[in-house]
Amino acid sequence: MIGLSTLAAVLTIVFLAALVRGAFGFGDALLGMPLLALFVPLTFATPLMALIGPTIAVLILLREWKAIDLRGTAVLIVSTIAGIPLGLMVLKRADAQLVNIVLAAVIIFFALYNLLRPGLLRLRTDRSAPLFGLVAGVLGAAYNTNGPPVIFYGALRGWPPESFRATLQGYFLPTGTAILIGQGIAGLLTAPVMKTYLYALPCLVLAVAAGRKIGALIPVRRHAGWIYALMLGAGLVLLLKTAL
Repeated sequence: MIGLSTLAAVLTIVFLAALVRGAFGFGDALLGMPLLALFVPLTFATPLMALIGPTIAVLILLREWKAIDLRGTAVLIVSTIAGIPLGLMVLKRADAQLVNIVLAAVIIFFALYNLLRPGLLRLRTDRSAPLFGLVAGVLGAAYNTNGPPVIFYGALRGWPPESFRATLQGYFLPTGTAILIGQGIAGLLTAPVMKTYLYALPCLVLAVAAGRKIGALIPVRRHAGWIYALMLGAGLVLLLKTAL
């Protein structure tokens, strides 16, 4: 088991990460993983966040499941699964560092463009959902980064904040659970990780509740701006991680 001071730091990080996801529907791994890596090994931080992700999704959906865009979620999940084989091919043949740099650059450019020219790019229908899901499947299988295409899709479709949060959880819950099962089979869910997760459960409940209240305070017209700002941060983190 980790020491008390380390545990306190981990629980604080987990609370902040869950607070962000409770408010916006994503961002817990973006914030949590780099900070957790300062205190615990990646073999500890990765399965801990894998446990926390689906748990937050369930906590959000307990209150907001009616806001899920069921058709959009189903299309995204099916097309993501379809993209996995292609992603595995990319994983075998492409240079991971180059792909991550290109991906980071695309995320940064796209986020900046929408921050500087808000509302100019919009998806009026859901016809492009399979394309975004397919790209998510490719990136998820190859580099464990299936989130950005789905998040951008929701922002471009102009989902209301509650629907945005709920639909993302409807998408991330099954995919996150699949990742969690894989990590369990690989033996990463050790006793210290599970004990820390149990300690973190009260923090998750409080953080998600507080995050929901914070999210409700953000005007609907500014919601997309916050989403793109967080994605800009994700792109910068990915770029720095790849460059170092």
